[in-house]
Amino acid sequence: LNDPQILTKRIRKPMIRKAGKGTPLVEVGWDEAIKFVADNLLAIKNKWGPDSIMGTGSARSTNENNYLMQKFMRAVIGTNNIDHCARLCHAASVAGCSVSIGEGAMSLSTPEIDNVEVMLNIGYNAAAAHPIVARHILHAKAKGAKLICIDPRFTETARIADVFLQIKGGTNLAIINGIANVIITEDLVDREFVAAHTTGFDEYKALLKKYTPEYVGEICGVNPEDIRQAARFFAKSRHSIVMWGMGVTQFTQGTDVVKGICGILMATGNFGRPSTGVAPVRGQNSVQGSCDMGALPNCYPGYQAVTNPENQAKFEKAWGAKLSPTVGLHVTRVPEFVLKEPDPAKQIHAYYVYGEDPAHSDPNLEEVREALEKIDFVVLRDIFMNGTSSYADAILPATAWGEHTGIVTATDRSFLKIRKAIEPTGDVKEDWEIISLVATAMGYPMHYKNQEEIWNEMTGLCPKFAGATYDKIEKYGLLRWPVWTKDVNDIGTQYLHKDGHFALPDGKGKFMAAEYEPVKEKENGEYPIALSNFHAVGHHSMRTLSGNCRTLRNLEDEPGGVEMSVEDAEKIGVKSGDIVKCVSKRGHCYGRAEVTKRVREGNA
Repeated sequence: LNDPQILTKRIRKPMIRKAGKGTPLVEVGWDEAIKFVADNLLAIKNKWGPDSIMGTGSARSTNENNYLMQKFMRAVIGTNNIDHCARLCHAASVAGCSVSIGEGAMSLSTPEIDNVEVMLNIGYNAAAAHPIVARHILHAKAKGAKLICIDPRFTETARIADVFLQIKGGTNLAIINGIANVIITEDLVDREFVAAHTTGFDEYKALLKKYTPEYVGEICGVNPEDIRQAARFFAKSRHSIVMWGMGVTQFTQGTDVVKGICGILMATGNFGRPSTGVAPVRGQNSVQGSCDMGALPNCYPGYQAVTNPENQAKFEKAWGAKLSPTVGLHVTRVPEFVLKEPDPAKQIHAYYVYGEDPAHSDPNLEEVREALEKIDFVVLRDIFMNGTSSYADAILPATAWGEHTGIVTATDRSFLKIRKAIEPTGDVKEDWEIISLVATAMGYPMHYKNQEEIWNEMTGLCPKFAGATYDKIEKYGLLRWPVWTKDVNDIGTQYLHKDGHFALPDGKGKFMAAEYEPVKEKENGEYPIALSNFHAVGHHSMRTLSGNCRTLRNLEDEPGGVEMSVEDAEKIGVKSGDIVKCVSKRGHCYGRAEVTKRVREGNA
């Protein structure tokens, strides 16, 4: 935070565009900045209605701050237009797991990976994305575990795989359906578990009938026998897990793939015991927590649906405000509701961005930047100037990690306490203080003494978090939700779905198969190569944080590498080290060519 090598200096004072859009940002005091933000948001709300305002949560912030931000949007603004970067990563995991098994999170704890017998990694390279998780994979391998990797790219993790299925990009659902087909046709199903703890198996079985290894092998470009071997390894183990990342969720059928993953685990009875189940491995320090806290357009904190009248009534009583029963807007649809919605009454007119940088990291950047330029009022609350700050009408400087105390949720549902280590410099405030000041200025008094008071309010509204007190988290180091009671001996839940009981109304998991659909945009004469992205060690999340640190930037060449197959490189006359321009219908970027056998022909 105080590294002199930081490329962009910290924001130390509030800034506003006093003279309107297009004029310079000027530093002001907090009173003036808060009034400026509150007056503009109120004016837009009064003119266009609550749904004309969009807000974000932040996967980099504490649970308390995210809880308060979604409360601000719902109780003060009056809209469910609250979303964040999980929409671009594991929202598909939450959606798919929630309807299949009842919980949208890892069902095992990270240390349990050590004792897994078979690990299926799909669209996930732990070695680069999560080095600590990769250590647990190595521990399991040392004990004799089998590793199956499915990826269009020969990743660092794939180097130690027992089976590597180098599929064509976008064929995830086909390969999962193919594995399920083998499990069924070779009678590897745990029939006792399926009969006692699941529903929908007959329909699942019928849909998967055509997904033979030969049929799937043709779609995915892999050897049918390798599909069979992967399925046999997976099904014959009583301790199998599936780990996945962006290679699954950032596709149009991501949610269906997650449902399919739940299906092969249920079919083999790999739920409800240690070292079994789903492992959607999260990215930013509290992206699990921001979802837990309700920074999503469809649910209150604790994954309580906004469309449920009982939930609505409970939160209305607690917050003393009328709440909307309508699911809010996804963050990826903001450009649509700014640039393409013809009715001004239905457009987004204000955007409150918190701890994110949509102008740098959202998809379809040209549209995003055009939308930010056009939106009537943009508020940015962050620690550094970034791409979005160029479009902001008000910038509110917040404290960073190490400058405040609070709770985050790790990828395996662990509530962890972060502690204040240094005093912040400059005229900055904690996020919860800023939210409270704006809310109060807008006529909704919001007064808290500290983060713990906010935490206690949240746990009182969320049954599955009810027993997670600050004292217990301090005492035990971490608590994995659900934590149902405040009893000092209730230390949370190491693994979910114990004894095959799923968190759905009937207590049973639900098989939900879907047909594979080819990607809508295929390679053609004008665009002959399919481009995918991947994690690089040293950088994270489009470099929105790590790219600001010179030390980390030095780990990767600029302007970044573009891996190409030997065949494609020969066709277009490119060699390693050349600067190449990658062009799509939506934009372009530059990179340094890396000619390699790690990617298939037709992919980069």
